[in-house]
Amino acid sequence: MSRKVLITGANGQLGKELVELFSEKGFEVYGCDRDKMDITNQEQVQEIISNVKPDIVLHSAAHTKVDLAESEPEQAFLINAYGTRNVAVAAEAVGAKLVYVSTDYVFDGTTDEPYNEFSPTSPLGVYGKSKLAGEQFVRDLHSKFFIVRTSWVYGKHGANFVKTMLKLGEERKEISVVADQIGCPTYTLDLANSILELVNSEKYGVYHISNSGSCSWYEFAKEIFKISDMEVQVNSCTTADFPRPAARPANSVFEHMSIKLNNFTTIRHWREALRNFLKNN
Repeated sequence: MSRKVLITGANGQLGKELVELFSEKGFEVYGCDRDKMDITNQEQVQEIISNVKPDIVLHSAAHTKVDLAESEPEQAFLINAYGTRNVAVAAEAVGAKLVYVSTDYVFDGTTDEPYNEFSPTSPLGVYGKSKLAGEQFVRDLHSKFFIVRTSWVYGKHGANFVKTMLKLGEERKEISVVADQIGCPTYTLDLANSILELVNSEKYGVYHISNSGSCSWYEFAKEIFKISDMEVQVNSCTTADFPRPAARPANSVFEHMSIKLNNFTTIRHWREALRNFLKNN
């Protein structure tokens, strides 16, 4: 008998990847986008989840516009905190395992060390604070959860840094990219495969999932053009050169302690994943 999985944010960059992968692996997939299930409507969330009775809920719906969140904090908390509460309560009521997709923005990025799953959180902006509030609701209200923090996500669906660079590279011969923010790029296909591996276990808890290795946005951009054989002059600049409403963590490099300690598959290096993505899409 195939297992049922309900996926929120099914039209998003990661959501679409999850729908494809879990369908391919023989799950009975219920993809919910905003039109089908408004996560901020508790009655609707409870009704849909209690009717579907999924074995697994993958919660990838979120308010992800980091800069916009600064000017609409209530909207960010409504979606990322209370929306997550609604999903967690409904998933717990039907006994479903829950995956909550969180972010590197729960850290302030002021340390030089990579962040493991037990590092203290202290988000800089509204987006990070609202996602951390969602994590707290999951911990408080659900008993079989995986909190998956990820970072610098790209893939074939939706808008992302890799696609933006390729577009800029076609339009210009020279671009500037910040070199003083470092982190871990994450290919949605690798992230989705890791989530699949997690939910096939009962090793609940918090996980940092990204590709291995780290780089700055500047190094990431240079690698994108190198693999794509595009002649683009990439100049390094600082965060201060490009003021944005929301502060970004200067260091959001992940240590994958939970993956290692629970004997899950190590995720490939970001350069290998990027090459794979650019050559196959």
